[in-house]
Amino acid sequence: MSPRQNVNKMMQQVQKMQQEMQRAQEELARETVTASAGGGAVKATMTGGLELVSVEIAPEVVDPEDVEMLEDMVLAAVNEALSSAQQLASKRLGGITGGLGDMGLNLPGL
Repeated sequence: MSPRQNVNKMMQQVQKMQQEMQRAQEELARETVTASAGGGAVKATMTGGLELVSVEIAPEVVDPEDVEMLEDMVLAAVNEALSSAQQLASKRLGGITGGLGDMGLNLPGL
């Protein structure tokens, strides 16, 4: 195979990988993960594209005298949801890139 054919074949593989990555990122944007804190008192839901889409707070944990506890639970739930979303993205996109990593593509989870 000539060097030109090798380059053409490599470019075709890169284009195929880009298409697969695009498709996987679109699918990730539609998938969600939910994490909770405080025994389920606070729940955070995030997309695989790392967008926070909802925070749910059980009414019984809203104590005007202890706002700091509520803030800590919200923070914990959001951070756990972020971690779960990153793991989901890494799992989905890692198979496509064959472990090549981000390579400057700014992909969530890699």
